[in-house]
Amino acid sequence: MAIYTCVLLDVDNTLLDFDAAERQALTAMLEEYELPHDAQACDTYHMVNRELWDALAKGKLSKAKLFQTRFSRFMQAMHLPDNGKSHAMNDRYEELLATHADVIPGALNALEELGEVATLASVSNGAAAVQQARIRESGVERYMDGVYISEKIGAAKPSAKLFEYVLKDLGITNRSRVLMVGDDLLADIKGGQNAGLDTCWVNFKNEENTSGVQPKYEIHSYEELYRLVMEPEELENIGVRNRRHSNEA
Repeated sequence: MAIYTCVLLDVDNTLLDFDAAERQALTAMLEEYELPHDAQACDTYHMVNRELWDALAKGKLSKAKLFQTRFSRFMQAMHLPDNGKSHAMNDRYEELLATHADVIPGALNALEELGEVATLASVSNGAAAVQQARIRESGVERYMDGVYISEKIGAAKPSAKLFEYVLKDLGITNRSRVLMVGDDLLADIKGGQNAGLDTCWVNFKNEENTSGVQPKYEIHSYEELYRLVMEPEELENIGVRNRRHSNEA
């Protein structure tokens, strides 16, 4: 039996390349509105959006408010006049974002290997319509025993309420055998800690941790995750299919 028999995984920048999807959707939307859509504009939006999502994780902002204000804040940061279309811009951006299901190289193979030994579930804070489309189109969904999106559940990471719902729905009772894996320290790692779970920070970009949140583990590749989840004999069977695992953690 695996060391961790249930693995909860964030979606964006853990399994799917959100940065690439964001850049493509944003560029297309800004071009449609005849607004600057160069690298500076993308960097400015990314900075504004990151600040808002961090505020959400700290309980200072609701998701509805985030979606309502991010493009008006972007316009301000770019020193552009308010065109009164920030809501429409956000809606169009979300529509375009849903069409980009860019998979991080190696992610599907990692899910296939991990699914041989553990129950897998995705836990995301993204907009429901966007995430459902991207998870389905990417091929990620077929490896999951559960797909959980905060908007549908009514609680967002890092709230323990979201994880309580997920564990109950999966029938998981032993939290010591559950690992939360994600790239966002304030949402994924803090959220897992709030729920009493072991946590693993996905740091594929070798970023410095300045958040004050300390994960139990830090990985830079999916192969490192195998060594956290699997027992030695399971590691020896990488590539072998139809192994059995217990859903009880």
